[in-house]
Amino acid sequence: MYELEERIAHLMRAVDDLSDVVTRQQAEIDRLTRRVEMLMQREAEREAAQSGGVILGDERPPHW
Repeated sequence: MYELEERIAHLMRAVDDLSDVVTRQQAEIDRLTRRVEMLMQREAEREAAQSGGVILGDERPPHW
């Protein structure tokens, strides 16, 4: 019985550790997503200012 309790304790610790890792990774993904959106907006504004037209951030160049 003691052996099972010990295994459960180790597994619970591992789950808690993995949960912390996932939480940190999600925070990093959210931060990077915001930065990419900001950069895409800046690039679209820069392109629009240069050409006078409206450029979408996810639009393919004409040569594709």
